[in-house]
Amino acid sequence: MWVLYALLAAIFAAVVTTLSKAGLKDTESSLAFAIQSILIIIVSWSVVLIQGNAQEISRIDRKTWIYLIIAGIFTSFSSLFTFRALKIGDASVVNPIERTSLVFAIILAAIFLKEKITWQIATGALLIIAGAILIALSKKSS
Repeated sequence: MWVLYALLAAIFAAVVTTLSKAGLKDTESSLAFAIQSILIIIVSWSVVLIQGNAQEISRIDRKTWIYLIIAGIFTSFSSLFTFRALKIGDASVVNPIERTSLVFAIILAAIFLKEKITWQIATGALLIIAGAILIALSKKSS
């Protein structure tokens, strides 16, 4: 089931990139992100309330709060940088480069979460990097 959710996330992320780029045409990037953030808060808390998970907030321990807060800060900066890149660059180039975050996630997961990097994962990561470079270079020559 996780594969379905991952694929849905990928499809929705592609739509977000396309719509965000269109919305950035006449809007400053940080303002556009702030507007989207309000909607993210409304939608995410609506899901929590509909699922009946709001009471679980009191059971979150201090360490988890710290991780979630730091992750939220990094999420905000990641999105601000992505929106800025989309404002000044082509979505078809920005997005593949931004998705090299997968490679960094693999490395960080190995270091901090002790996840094993197999030859398949390493090969896939190299292909992601090669693909992003190929796309970036192809747009420059066009």
